[in-house]
Amino acid sequence: MFSSIGNTIGNVFSFSLPMVIISVVVAVSLRIADIIKNKKTFCLYKELIALSFIIYILCLFQVVTFQDNNNISSNNLIPFKEMFRYNFGSRLFLKNVLGNIIMFLPYGFFTSYFLKEKKMWPILLLTTIASLTIETTQLMIGRVFDIDDIILNIIGGILGYFLHILIIKIGNICPKIFLAEWFLNTISIIFLIGLITLL
Repeated sequence: MFSSIGNTIGNVFSFSLPMVIISVVVAVSLRIADIIKNKKTFCLYKELIALSFIIYILCLFQVVTFQDNNNISSNNLIPFKEMFRYNFGSRLFLKNVLGNIIMFLPYGFFTSYFLKEKKMWPILLLTTIASLTIETTQLMIGRVFDIDDIILNIIGGILGYFLHILIIKIGNICPKIFLAEWFLNTISIIFLIGLITLL
C-alpha cells in the first residue's frame, strides 16, 4: 500500500516538474533579491518550508486540473455515497479515498504552521474553502463535483493540523538545542544534500 502511495506521489511530482522548476526558480530569485535589497534576515529552514508550500500548491493544481479521459463518474451531492463504493485496500480506494485525504494533509499542516494556529476551527474553515473551490473549479472545466472529495479533503486538512500540534508538543519536550536555528538549518542542509544525491 505504501509503495503504491509513494509511486503516486512520485508520478505527480514528475508530471508537475516543468512547472515546479520554472516557478521555484522565479520564486527563489525574487526572494533572494528581496532579502538582499531589504536586508532581511535569512533562515534556511523557514525558507525551505515556504518553498515546500509553493511546490505543494503547484502539484495540487496539476492533480486537481488534470483531465482524466477514463473518468466516467458523475456529480455526487450525497455524502459518503462514492467513498463506500470501493473495496478497502483496492486501487480505487487508495486513489479516491486515501488519496484525497493525503492530498490535503500538507494543506492543514502548512496553514497551521504559517498562521501559528492552535485552534482547529480556522484550519477547518480554510480547508473547506479550498476544497470547495477546487470542486467547483473542476465542475467548470469538465470534471465532476463530488461532496465526498470535500469530506475527505477536510479530514486530510484536520490530520495536517493535528500533525502540526503533535510536532509542537514534541518540540516542547525536546532539548532546546533541537529547536535552535543553527541546528534546524544544519538539518535542512543535510536534507538538501540527501535530496540532491537522490535526484
